[in-house]
Amino acid sequence: MMTPIFIGFITHVDHRKLIQLVPDEVKKTWDEWALRGLLLISLSSQIILCLLGKIRKYNPRTRIRITLWCNYLLAYAVAAAALGIITRTALDVCSNSPSINSRHKKVNSSELMSFWAPFLLHHIGGPDTITAFASEDNELWLRHFVETAFQSGVALYILLLSWPGCFHLPQLSILVYVSALIKCFERVKALRLANTEHLRDSMLGPADPGPNYPKFLEDLHFKKSQGYTVSVEAIPEPALAPIDHTYAQGSNEISIAYVLFQRFKRLFVDLILTFEDRDISLSYFRHFESGDAFRVVEIELAFAYDMLYTKASVVYTIMGLMLRVTSVFLLFLVPVGFYFLIDMSQHHVVDVAITYLLIGAAILMEIFAVITMLRSDWTDHWLSQRKHTRKSLIFPFLKQPSKQRWSSLIGQLDLLSVALEEKPGRLMAIQKFFGVDNYRVRYRYKTYRNVSVGLRELIYRQFREFMGKNSDPKDLCTHKGSYALRNNHALLWSINKVEFDQSILIWHIATALCYHSEDDEDKDLIGRTESKHISDYLLYLLVSYPAMLPIGIGMIRYRDTCAEAMRFFKEKAPTFSSKSEACTKMLEVDCLEVLPSKVKGDRCKSALFDGCRLAFTLRSEIQKGSMWKVVCQVWIEILAYAATHCRGFHHEQQLRKGGEFLTHVWLLMAHLGITEQLQVSQGHARARINVS
Repeated sequence: MMTPIFIGFITHVDHRKLIQLVPDEVKKTWDEWALRGLLLISLSSQIILCLLGKIRKYNPRTRIRITLWCNYLLAYAVAAAALGIITRTALDVCSNSPSINSRHKKVNSSELMSFWAPFLLHHIGGPDTITAFASEDNELWLRHFVETAFQSGVALYILLLSWPGCFHLPQLSILVYVSALIKCFERVKALRLANTEHLRDSMLGPADPGPNYPKFLEDLHFKKSQGYTVSVEAIPEPALAPIDHTYAQGSNEISIAYVLFQRFKRLFVDLILTFEDRDISLSYFRHFESGDAFRVVEIELAFAYDMLYTKASVVYTIMGLMLRVTSVFLLFLVPVGFYFLIDMSQHHVVDVAITYLLIGAAILMEIFAVITMLRSDWTDHWLSQRKHTRKSLIFPFLKQPSKQRWSSLIGQLDLLSVALEEKPGRLMAIQKFFGVDNYRVRYRYKTYRNVSVGLRELIYRQFREFMGKNSDPKDLCTHKGSYALRNNHALLWSINKVEFDQSILIWHIATALCYHSEDDEDKDLIGRTESKHISDYLLYLLVSYPAMLPIGIGMIRYRDTCAEAMRFFKEKAPTFSSKSEACTKMLEVDCLEVLPSKVKGDRCKSALFDGCRLAFTLRSEIQKGSMWKVVCQVWIEILAYAATHCRGFHHEQQLRKGGEFLTHVWLLMAHLGITEQLQVSQGHARARINVS
């Protein structure tokens, strides 16, 4: 009832009186300092984007993404708003037709404000280190093009309005405007090139109709009609040229990664690989140790990140280099012209300081972009192609860059820690009021661990062993742990008779129970620590990024399992002195006499006591010394199954968040031929007619 009355009151109030509620001093201050404040905000956003755009490639922290997201949205909105204020100011000056004498007044900033417009357009072009915050920005490249074209028109209009004034400022504005147009062109083109549709079209290559089948039949029938005895002989596909595997560390390694990236980047747009792609990749990876293999994959994913989220696909071309040289050259002319041609006494000291700040920041960011370009893997590949090394570079700080291509971290989430409430939240009443309590739990218990050398070695060794024992490596894509349990039939129910997300929870609980309830002398067994890390990582993916796993009801199962675990711990003991004591208490429950599903039914999706049942079976059916070897093999198979059943689009999205280890495993498996996107086993079935 009150809402219509309030709306009616607002609509009948004189708007001029409402405007008068704002004091004249506030309005005057806003008119004088709004544009200057927006300029500083826009400049600050550009600096943050320039720095964090590079950092987010290898830093998965949420605060980095939030800060980058806020500044990504803020930068272009503020620049557009500032251009609007400058346009209004320029129109006011033109409509008032100021006299010639008034132009020589000391405080006359309208002309200088017009000079700021192309710098704002420069900000809209953005830094090299980030063009798209997310892959969705690449899909909206046409919208960015229209917005950028409109803002370019506004900046040009401001430039034309300022032309009757000081003669030299518009000339300098043209230099900045052309440089800004180049920046905008680079950004829009990079967005378009990273668009999924364009990427897919560019990777398809020319259509291949194959051998001319009707003509072959005509020749065959013609030979028969002449009385010849003919037969058809299949001609094997010519073997690939041998590849020289003698490579040095460093630039050659990058060149190998670049060659493989150009072939395997089609995985990101869900295209298939050919037998040639597989054979070329295997010819390298047969000679790699685990460290070499994962390092090549890491470099490839760094190339993929640059292709999708930066201006690399535009800058690292002949045309891009020419445009970059032109842009930098024009910007370097601006401070020289401004210093020698402009009478700074005609303008307010604050405006002059802001102008120098804009010029200096633009030049410094261009220098930073050039240094980043010279220190990149793309430059290393270019040098390697020409048989050069970084020793040939002039500047010493470009010779040995310290590169970090991804975080080398995996997320960890332990269900038992959540159930035991080891990290109680603060201000829970407020969190529940705003409905963010469940959301905050994920971040409160989420931790990160480095991917150990031992874990990489175990994964790579298991993949290689599977390839040696199976004629078709793709079979690993269908196993979820059943291959590792082929000799332990008592455990196969935890893989074959449950859904994939349920098997993750069951094995996570069983791994945690076995891990925390062991004696000290068993804590150094190979595979024990690695199993726990993969277990916590898969649960982290299940809760934080369920789209990366096969479709299921994993979140429902996780919530029900947590609820049952909390109830159990509160009933048995309100507080436990250690997690080991809690696990021991849970293992006292006899889950083998009556199956949990018979008691609980199907409504509750908890996997808690199925995990206890599996833990009890593991400890009783497998020898103590080999248990962790089996558990680790199962987890590696589960990890491999999750990696191969995650679409390339979701792997692509994670690159902007510091990268996921699952993506590295996915690409490594593809290089070894362990992928369902490899559907071509041979080339054309070439044939010839033999006449006798």
